[in-house]
Amino acid sequence: MNHVITHASITDLPAIYHLFEEAIQFQKRNHYVGWNSYDKEFIQSDIQKGLLYKIIRGEDLICLFSICFSDELIWREMEKGDALYLHRLVLNQTFKGEKAFQKVFDWAIEFTKEWDLKYIRMDTWADNEKIVAYYKSYGFSIIENYTTPDTKNLPEQHRNLKVTLLEYRINHTSEK
Repeated sequence: MNHVITHASITDLPAIYHLFEEAIQFQKRNHYVGWNSYDKEFIQSDIQKGLLYKIIRGEDLICLFSICFSDELIWREMEKGDALYLHRLVLNQTFKGEKAFQKVFDWAIEFTKEWDLKYIRMDTWADNEKIVAYYKSYGFSIIENYTTPDTKNLPEQHRNLKVTLLEYRINHTSEK
């Protein structure tokens, strides 16, 4: 059965909240730097704006991720409207090892090419060397480490957070 990437819907909220809670428990159990909480209002807003996606296979929810087209609060002067930003990637641990991020990454490359954008950007916990190395293995470059502002314009779990900014440059002339 094939994986499908599609928009999440309001009816998915119980499963989405469950995945976030499971991710927080997984991070704590494994002593990873990670989320302590998650912002349900931002999740609902992402759904309403069509920015929250899910990977499903049949009835199974494999992974969640949000996108946006502007991230001035974190990328500041580097924000030029030329990037797709990936945020809040959450893997259903039942499907660990199935390379869900590869599916997100392939989808993001095609999406970015369709929209004629130059970069895929994301941020992750600067103190989690394992996750930074994982994203680098996909070809992301480290731009800098940065501490996010304490503002209500960011989801609660993203405030005052030391992050590593990562960028993947899209090659529009050939395949990856």
